[in-house]
Amino acid sequence: MPPRILIIEDNPANLELMVCLLESYGHVPMMAEDGETGFEIIKREQPDLVLCDIQMPGLSGYQLARLMKSDPALRKIPLVAVTALAMVGDKEKGLDAGFDGYISKPIESRTFVAEVEAFLGITRTDEPAATASAVAKAKPSKKKYLKMLAVDDLRQNLQLLESLFGSHGYKVMTATGLQEALATAREWVPDIVVSDVSMRDGNGYDMCHNFKANPSLKHVPIVLITSTDCDEPSRKRGLAAGASRYLFRPLDSTTLLAEVEACLAKSR
Repeated sequence: MPPRILIIEDNPANLELMVCLLESYGHVPMMAEDGETGFEIIKREQPDLVLCDIQMPGLSGYQLARLMKSDPALRKIPLVAVTALAMVGDKEKGLDAGFDGYISKPIESRTFVAEVEAFLGITRTDEPAATASAVAKAKPSKKKYLKMLAVDDLRQNLQLLESLFGSHGYKVMTATGLQEALATAREWVPDIVVSDVSMRDGNGYDMCHNFKANPSLKHVPIVLITSTDCDEPSRKRGLAAGASRYLFRPLDSTTLLAEVEACLAKSR
């Protein structure tokens, strides 16, 4: 039976990234967005491992660690801090509170799963690869040459897109803003673009206009995703600018993959 791993994290992007990575390698993630909910799940489910942020509203990671380690039924469950705290003494404070280990943020998608598995006593002897079920879903004979340009100014969102679509047979290039995305697309014409609406040097609407004005890029479908412009006028503006899809966050990985696949199928 694959390990069950509880993730307690109040940042939706970080939570989504960790879930996606762990699912890709055959683990069974459970989720909680605050310490109180997380502790109830720990008592009820007794997972194989707990990944926990330290700074959370309500019950903090330190408090949760003390509760777990004071309970004979729970103290043997490995508890790992996943945190951006980097001051001198932070790691020692976490270990003193009861954490069994420490993984630093920002999460590194290439090493995260191996770091987690080390606390479960799992040692990989080869490069991490997607699970058989993920490979089966990928249908690589149809997708392995598809190129995706992912655009977002948040590193964790780019990591999520790289992990999700990379494990499904796509070659993913990334950009953190409008001008970088346009320069990358001119040199490396993608089959599809998945982009946040908000950017440091423009927005997704501008990118749609630029793509549609360029003869070599105007055929490329663009999927816009947003957590800020989540209203019908903004959606209509995005579609009018040339976007093939305009999606609101929060958005689970399965839905995003299905939307991209449908978008590609329609463009062929």
